Amino acid sequence: MNEKFYSLPETKQQAIINAGFRVFSQNSYKKAPMREIADYAGISKSLLFHYFYNKKELYLFLWDYAASLTMQYLTKYQCYEPDDLFEMMERGMKAKFKIMEKYPSLASFAIKAFYEKDMQIAKAIQQSYQKYFSFKAQNALAKLNPDDFIKGLDLQMMYREMYLASEGYLWEIIQRGDTIDSGTLEKDFQQMLSFWKSIYLRKEP
Repeated sequence: MNEKFYSLPETKQQAIINAGFRVFSQNSYKKAPMREIADYAGISKSLLFHYFYNKKELYLFLWDYAASLTMQYLTKYQCYEPDDLFEMMERGMKAKFKIMEKYPSLASFAIKAFYEKDMQIAKAIQQSYQKYFSFKAQNALAKLNPDDFIKGLDLQMMYREMYLASEGYLWEIIQRGDTIDSGTLEKDFQQMLSFWKSIYLRKEP
């Protein structure tokens, strides 16, 4: 735990976190300037290094913070309570939109970090991602009834395909340089959900 950082008022913590998400989502790890993060946060560069020893520490802190915050909101919105996978996903979508209201660049940062190739941080990011994905998948799949889906469907493969398709959709937006807009996201995600329901759910006789 970074005691120096957490001793700050919550508003100042949020300003630094949002500044980090913003700059790292717009640049590769190597090219992201700490000076720019400090400027957006409204503090000096030397003070930023007082809270975080170096860029790597800040980057991995932001990644862990994003993952932890996401899990908190998924729990708060009871995303794993229903036994309907698509209801879980809709609740998850609403939870993530609430996160975006407070941390607008978090989603862009998370996608950018997932594809980051810099060896200083890539291994740690991927190890953390695998643990995070496994936890989500286990919770999502635990309550599912195979009889609700087409016969012989591999539920784990289906979940992974939908998860990666969602991540790929966000990555495409980032690659185009578009702003991640919650209204557009909700509309497009609802269309994807409708499509997945049409091909994966068992049809009534």
